Amino acid sequence: MTITEKPDARTYGYADLPGLMSLMTGDEKHGPAATSTLDVLWVLYDRVLRGGPERPDDPGRDRFLLSKGHGPMAYYAVLAAKGYLPVDWLPGFGSYDSPLGHHPDRTLVPGVEIGSGSLGHGLPIAVGTALGLRAQGRHEPQVWVLIGDAELDEGSNHEAIAFAGPAGLDRLHTVVVDNASAGHALPGGIAARFEAAGWSAVTADGRDHEALYAAFTAPHPGRPHVVVARVEPKSA
Repeated sequence: MTITEKPDARTYGYADLPGLMSLMTGDEKHGPAATSTLDVLWVLYDRVLRGGPERPDDPGRDRFLLSKGHGPMAYYAVLAAKGYLPVDWLPGFGSYDSPLGHHPDRTLVPGVEIGSGSLGHGLPIAVGTALGLRAQGRHEPQVWVLIGDAELDEGSNHEAIAFAGPAGLDRLHTVVVDNASAGHALPGGIAARFEAAGWSAVTADGRDHEALYAAFTAPHPGRPHVVVARVEPKSA
């Protein structure tokens, strides 16, 4: 595990994330929804994503897109732990003059690729990002998008899933945080929906860091990859 050292000599690891999240107060925190993404975000930023806070706009970086709009508390905590933003921004979360809004803003927060908003928009944008990188001849950067299982009720995601498989977008990775919020089920579960469209799919315990890392790094030549990260059912 890597730990980021800050200019003030403090270090932040996974165990510090609940404390960092506790600095964010106010309405519309969506605490349970954010907490369900915490382990996924940490493993991605700690062990998988290429790039860093020193060059957040490096053309060769991996792209991470947060589509699950109720996850910014965990996202901001991980970004702060990894040095993308100052920890002293966190107490201002959601306030009038804070860059940390209830939905991340790519023009205000270093490292944020898109503004999270309406359900179902993140995966289509990720598909477009992967296509754009391919058109530019950039074959090293990988594209990651984090969505919630309820977003799969949206038609825009169905179209993105159906397109990405036959297009062979093997630099595209989707993580679905499954906390039993979806309104529509599918025989075989979420993974089967992606596999039917030509994706590589792995289902893993969304709290087990080693299982997540293995799922994130599973080979999938010629196909986009989805990891279904199962967590406890939504309670709030």
